Amino acid sequence: MFYDSVVVVSLLMLATTLSMLAGFGGRTALKDPIFTAYLFAVWFFYLAWCWSRGGMTVGMRAWHVSIENKNGQKPGWGASALRFMVSLGSAAFAGLGFLWSLGDAESRTWHDILSGTRLVRHR
Repeated sequence: MFYDSVVVVSLLMLATTLSMLAGFGGRTALKDPIFTAYLFAVWFFYLAWCWSRGGMTVGMRAWHVSIENKNGQKPGWGASALRFMVSLGSAAFAGLGFLWSLGDAESRTWHDILSGTRLVRHR
């Protein structure tokens, strides 16, 4: 998650710079709902693009893990959207959705369970 956070922060900085160059300066995330939605969309598109195209993000590539659906295929945009939204809840509840994987028989998080995805380790 650390590696991906570096990529996401960089993308959000670029997105903010582009919005400022387009004349939308003075916007503040979490105070301006449209600007906040724009930044969440940038964050989502990075993750969904990586998950649906290659099954992994930059950080996942470094740790040799990927995401797949129940059929062993890369998740589609719908599953990626659901996974992204539920992962926000997983984190919001003090990380409980992530910790859930420690007790789950298949090591799934809340967002894996609800989106029908799973992490696969590659050796």
